[in-house]
Amino acid sequence: MNGESGALGRVMRTVGGVYWVEVEGEEIECSLRGRLKLERGIGRVAVGDEVEVERLVDGGCVISGLRQRRSRISRRSSDGRREQIIAANVDRLAAVFSVTRPDPGFSLLDRFLVLAESSEIMAFVVANKIDLAGGGAAREEFGVYERIGYPVVYVSAKTGENLEELSVRLAGHVTLFVGPSGSGKSSLLNALQPGLGLRVGEISRAIERGRHTTVGASLQRLNVGGYVVDTPGLGNMRFWEAGTHELAWCFPEFRPYLGHCRYSDCAHAREPDCAISEAVEGGDVSGRRYASYLKILEERGPKST
Repeated sequence: MNGESGALGRVMRTVGGVYWVEVEGEEIECSLRGRLKLERGIGRVAVGDEVEVERLVDGGCVISGLRQRRSRISRRSSDGRREQIIAANVDRLAAVFSVTRPDPGFSLLDRFLVLAESSEIMAFVVANKIDLAGGGAAREEFGVYERIGYPVVYVSAKTGENLEELSVRLAGHVTLFVGPSGSGKSSLLNALQPGLGLRVGEISRAIERGRHTTVGASLQRLNVGGYVVDTPGLGNMRFWEAGTHELAWCFPEFRPYLGHCRYSDCAHAREPDCAISEAVEGGDVSGRRYASYLKILEERGPKST
């Protein structure tokens, strides 16, 4: 714990160096104490952080201390040199994709699942708009993830089908809610809690105006208990830590084959006698998932040795 003792709060969003912190159910506007800036670097306090807040004699509030994080979700900055923290103290990731209109982008879905695995948090998939395609067609597309071991919730924001199952998965957790434009994230949030999707959209626009100091996440309390973290702008995502060994472990279906290749430093990029490549050829590992692995491997930056 850093800083002096104060009321404990949770950072809900941040725009332009201003932090909104939930303290005892009330959101208050705070700045960052100068000493904390020097200790951690400006902008290093993230959405989801548990912080200590002090009220000043002039009525203002400052964040004076930062509690130790239980988890953090990060990506590589646009210049490739820095870790950019998306959110802290998240314990679940929900990857929301439409079954159709638009068609699901499985390469991006795989990236989100790698993000969860590398952050050591539980992930599940939300297949939305089943009213447009039917449950059978949806399971044919998303069934590969169930076979790997990821729970898949098949829902319709329009009809309300299986929303109760999604609500149960969100209740009591801090869930990173991710998905491409058009997947129906806001519609799902509105179906779960009327008005929440509208509020998220309003906050996202405010964050976009101050994006020089933020990744663009915001934390929203759910009536069923827990929070969702909305994160616009995660489509072009580079991983902070994505070395060959670490990346391969982020694909759970690869794990039984790791250590069984001819070469101990095998990158699993079609080297001779690669156990994973052979599993793909034999149909035991999804070729689509393997293609996602190869694409991420190819894009690795200087931290990926």
